[in-house]
Amino acid sequence: MHESEDENGRLFDAARGCELFTQQLVSLSGERDPVDGDEVLYVLEGSAGAQIDGHDHRLAPGTAVFVARGTPWSVDGEVRAVSVVVHDPPPSEVSHAVLDLGAAERGSATAGREFQLGANPATGCTSVTQFVGLVPVGRAPDHFHTYDEVIYILEGRGELAIGGETAELRPGSCVHLPSRLVHCLANTGDSELRVLAVFRPAGSPAEAYYPDGTLAVVPDSDGKD
Repeated sequence: MHESEDENGRLFDAARGCELFTQQLVSLSGERDPVDGDEVLYVLEGSAGAQIDGHDHRLAPGTAVFVARGTPWSVDGEVRAVSVVVHDPPPSEVSHAVLDLGAAERGSATAGREFQLGANPATGCTSVTQFVGLVPVGRAPDHFHTYDEVIYILEGRGELAIGGETAELRPGSCVHLPSRLVHCLANTGDSELRVLAVFRPAGSPAEAYYPDGTLAVVPDSDGKD
């Protein structure tokens, strides 16, 4: 886990053990400098217009943005966002996608958890899946994923447990979970914990495995695994 940014807003990158992504906090205004990879963003603060590959869009808190490598774009106004640059991405099916995650349908994962999808293959982003996870109060069983993931805490309080050690999670905390690392992200607060995540290879946020390798089961209507 890492909780501080450097002078360039970087949170996780190769220097911090995350080779597939560069996760950073960015301020977007004017022409966007080209980045070497696909970029997925989530707007935290501000409101602005954006022109991406000749199309006009509106950016506001909760907006998710995917911009394929080499796509020109600019921002009229200023917003603050969490950016994840995906290194060496496969070819994209589209130049960009802009979505309102606040209006997105909720999918179900284990232990009563839900998610709202942002950029993903269904929107033309073949390199990663981006989502907001909605974690109820409580702790799920230890588990792992077969994808590499970076996480940014948006709201709430929680705790990350790995190998018998724990770390507090609060808004602004960020986490890198390498593929197959057994962990548990628990909500220790009194309200919903909201997390922003990007993982690769793309897939379903509901896919998880218990430490013995068995597939975790989506809970039934009364919340039991």
